[in-house]
Amino acid sequence: MDINKEQLVSIIKKLKMPKILVVGDLALDEMIYGDAERISREAPVLILQHSHTKLILGGASNAAHNVATLNNGKVSVCGVCGDDYQAGQLIEAFEKANVNCKYIIKDATRKTTTKTRISGSISTSITQQIVRLDRQTNAFLSPETEDKMLANLEKAVPEHDAVILSNYHIGTLTPKIIDKTIELANKYNKVIVVDAQRELSTYKNITSMTPNLPDTQKSVGFFIEDETSMKKAGDKLLSETNAGSILITCGADGMFVTEKNHKYTKIPVFNKSEVFDVTGAGDTVTAVYTLALAAGADPVYAAIIGNIAASIVVRQYGCATTTEDELLSAAAKL
Repeated sequence: MDINKEQLVSIIKKLKMPKILVVGDLALDEMIYGDAERISREAPVLILQHSHTKLILGGASNAAHNVATLNNGKVSVCGVCGDDYQAGQLIEAFEKANVNCKYIIKDATRKTTTKTRISGSISTSITQQIVRLDRQTNAFLSPETEDKMLANLEKAVPEHDAVILSNYHIGTLTPKIIDKTIELANKYNKVIVVDAQRELSTYKNITSMTPNLPDTQKSVGFFIEDETSMKKAGDKLLSETNAGSILITCGADGMFVTEKNHKYTKIPVFNKSEVFDVTGAGDTVTAVYTLALAAGADPVYAAIIGNIAASIVVRQYGCATTTEDELLSAAAKL
């Protein structure tokens, strides 16, 4: 495809301007690393000598972190955490990432969503994940906490240029919160982008959404095997959601943008041979795509920049972010 590099560079340089609100399932990734020492005498299990622990923002928190590194912290999160030790770690990680936390609600009846990965290594081998432990409350928010979220949304949405609805289906985004967020975004003429894994047709009157290929197939009810079925899927989602555009991410096959009036654009993947870890790449695409839309880009150029960003973060282990300089450098090589 032909890309106007001047236009691309101009948009990338504007990404620092919009203020973004991320509404959704906030999570913390706790990465525990150790060196394999020996097998335990108590049971046939590996003993690791702890080397270090790394705390990374995951889930909707990762989308906010990706925004913060590109717009100098003009990003807020609206969500819920527990009143536990992990809540303190989550808030600390947000503050370190320059993300505004004033719209986070603490709910003592819920766990702070934390995914703990324990990884081990030996001197002659790469680090290997051994086990993952998840702490989370899957139930929808209580009516009391939901009301607090709705009140915070009333205050937060008008203060921002765009809203990301990030649904990991852990319980924050109740039907009422989804509807209210979209209603407020439209009332105040804000860009609103949805990143969800299922029930895609329930999001009505949005700017765009960024489902991956498997989730798109589940939502539309048929297998996408060629460009014809891809167009049909994009049109179906457009019709069901009344969105301005649909961005379907297709992993190693790049992206596909569907707009109204049967306008379709296939975007190839960048740096295909350098993929190391795709964890969190979808959050990066959504974050950068939303920033670009809020900065005035059309859906195709916004998707191209999101694609470039994803090509950078997949070279890093775990949820990662990118910078304006990295985007400009990668854009120059297209």
